[in-house]
Amino acid sequence: MLLACLVLVAGTTLGVVVFDGPANTDPGPGLRPASEAEIAAVGGSEGRVSGEQPTGDQPAVEQLATGDTHVEEPDGAGQGGFADGPAVALPEQVPDTTVPQHPAPVVSEEPVVAVAEALSPSVVLVEVGDQFGFGLGSGIVWDAVNGYVVTNQHVVEDSETVTVTLSDGTSLDGEVVGGSSGHDVAVVRVDPAGAELVAATFAPASSVRVGQLAVAIGSPLGLTGTVTAGIVSAVRIQVQGGADPNAPVPVEMIQTDAAINRGNSGGALADSHGRVIGMNTMIQTNTGGSIGLGFAVPSDTVDLIATRIVNGESLELGYLGISGQGGEGDDVGVVVVEVLPGSPADEAGLEVGDVIVSLGGEPMYDITELSAAIKLRRPGETVELTVKRGGDLYIATAVLDPLG
Repeated sequence: MLLACLVLVAGTTLGVVVFDGPANTDPGPGLRPASEAEIAAVGGSEGRVSGEQPTGDQPAVEQLATGDTHVEEPDGAGQGGFADGPAVALPEQVPDTTVPQHPAPVVSEEPVVAVAEALSPSVVLVEVGDQFGFGLGSGIVWDAVNGYVVTNQHVVEDSETVTVTLSDGTSLDGEVVGGSSGHDVAVVRVDPAGAELVAATFAPASSVRVGQLAVAIGSPLGLTGTVTAGIVSAVRIQVQGGADPNAPVPVEMIQTDAAINRGNSGGALADSHGRVIGMNTMIQTNTGGSIGLGFAVPSDTVDLIATRIVNGESLELGYLGISGQGGEGDDVGVVVVEVLPGSPADEAGLEVGDVIVSLGGEPMYDITELSAAIKLRRPGETVELTVKRGGDLYIATAVLDPLG
């Protein structure tokens, strides 16, 4: 198994426990034996509940704002398929009552129509510059009272002002408040007195399930208010994202087969209730257009980063300081391959050969997943890693440094 790049381990969301706020006063870095309760918790967390992480060569990632460069798929990209063999009887599934349950919603005969009617007034066209066909993206009204619109950072990169067009055709001048390159989330402000803004409702990321309805609303190629539909193909998928294609950052996203194309960037991916579950951000393609592999920044990440931007808080990424690889055999978790001297991981007592099985109680299955989760935290935040060492279980407390 290939080693992941040096984890600058740094990280992004769906289901990841997020520690927001200023640096806390938790106990300092170090390693301690796990308690009986912590050992029992690890024993009950085996197995992945979401889609598996793709392996092998993957199609090139392409951001959706018009004008982005298309990169061809690598030769020999892996192809999916069905396993042969007889059907296997599965044991009865018993719901885990410790996890919030989200029963399937009751939907109308035309659920996509209902979603489009409910959410389209909250989705806008974002234009950068004055040349049609370039600098086009989408946005979502996040705070109608104060005039805040969220979009992708790569849509508004290097711009201070944009034009925001509402679903009713009203055009407004927008000011770029700020953005996070690592998470590809930005905030634009318009004058709330200039039009009737309708804020979107954001669903909790924990409610997103593989197979549920997914409706994408945005402005592909400037076609305002375009609606497409599909399903959530996978959750907690780690891809190399961020706004800078020359310095990709591992981020956690929702995968969908709803058709999204250039110009959809910053638009909404919604559930059957018309709630935003993600912000459409990139596609994997070997044609330059949608082939059913779209990715959206989860709602929790959008809300978290937008809040930091509006409040003027740090957008630096957290750093742990290890490299590692996914476990094999009985080693479920991330096997530590290198610990950088003087890094937060070193000060926390991590050693080569340790197996990190969870971060903040959330199971970790590969180094990219761990890296994405760490990058969502900020420098100065304290995290707890559950670590297997030999036959023993430990809790490593680390205080993150800034990435870079």
